[in-house]
Amino acid sequence: MLGPVHAFDVLGDPVRRRILELLADGERSSGEVSSVVREEFGISQPAVSQHLKVLREAGFAVVRPDGTRRLYSVGSAPLQEIDAWLDRFRRYWTPHLDALATEIARGRRARRTEEEP
Repeated sequence: MLGPVHAFDVLGDPVRRRILELLADGERSSGEVSSVVREEFGISQPAVSQHLKVLREAGFAVVRPDGTRRLYSVGSAPLQEIDAWLDRFRRYWTPHLDALATEIARGRRARRTEEEP
């Protein structure tokens, strides 16, 4: 296991975060990932492969062979570690988000009341 601080180091790179976002939408081939990332960041295919390797070695990405293709998906263990680490800080934002949800609901009710004949 990486530990949350090292996990943040891995995800500190915008290219690796983007790759993880792509994988969050579902399993993708290394070619698909490389194509998107090369276009968005202007980096070479070997550079993308290196980022995939870092994500794989850190457990954020899981690879499985499919014939000649390598299919990548999200590895959940490091994300669960980050979530557990963040849990001690949730008290700082959860009440604010709850209050925001309440205000949004009030605003919707007020608009409906104004729109009624």
